[in-house]
Amino acid sequence: MPDRWYTDDGMPLNAVYGYSNFLVDFLPHLAPGDPVAAAFDESLGTCFRNEIFADYKASRELPDQALAFQLRACRTVTELAGIPCYGGARYEADDYLATLARLAAERGTAATVVTRDKDLGQLLDHPDTTWWDFAADQFLDATAFHQRFGVRPAQFADYLALVGDSVDDIPGVPGVGPKTAAALLSARETLEGIASDFAGVADLPVRGATKLADKLSAHWPQVLVSRKLAQLERHVPGVNELPSFALDRQRVQAVSDYLSELGLGGPLLRRWQRLDDRRAESSAQ
Repeated sequence: MPDRWYTDDGMPLNAVYGYSNFLVDFLPHLAPGDPVAAAFDESLGTCFRNEIFADYKASRELPDQALAFQLRACRTVTELAGIPCYGGARYEADDYLATLARLAAERGTAATVVTRDKDLGQLLDHPDTTWWDFAADQFLDATAFHQRFGVRPAQFADYLALVGDSVDDIPGVPGVGPKTAAALLSARETLEGIASDFAGVADLPVRGATKLADKLSAHWPQVLVSRKLAQLERHVPGVNELPSFALDRQRVQAVSDYLSELGLGGPLLRRWQRLDDRRAESSAQ
């Protein structure tokens, strides 16, 4: 989103504006009593994965002052709306969401993960978990995920261990792409299945299979490290209950006041006011 909105002292607000618009679009989709939470990444360079592999996400730069300000503001908007927020120095946002999804599954509650992050597709290994790309209004379940990536959700960490992920600096195996990784996992199911017979990989219907076995064997320690980096942590310490959420007039007003303080008025504030009107009408029915 272009830099069109600024605070009085010149800090950009485009991300806050876009996020606040998303939130006011999203909240009406919630039914009264629905548990909801948001997670924020605060662990760049300090995550437990950096203890496993020092170069994990090493190519990413820490947010500059302007972006850090906007990220804090987005979290403030979320908290003022009454949505519990998670984040910390040791675990990533995905780990908090994975833990909450596990808690929902254990309690027999369907979970919808609002994201565009493919890594969270691992959570679709539970039949009552859905991945929602809100911007595209597209829902994915395990079947749709398999059709898109060629592997099941439960295989996705193994898949990433083979192909790597340049965005997160996960190394994988040089020269192994998505089609090869999917074919290997289709034939052998898991990394353990592949490792049980490296020589037999040469007989698989995979392009370059004759050289692939040696390549896999040579890089196998790196593959196993890559899987540890790709796997979501579903037991973040201290996250033991599903959070509660209820939108009310005071929270809507608190968000409106904060956005006004930042200098984001006009159409955005009117949208939040209409949200409160719709909430009141729904409560009266």
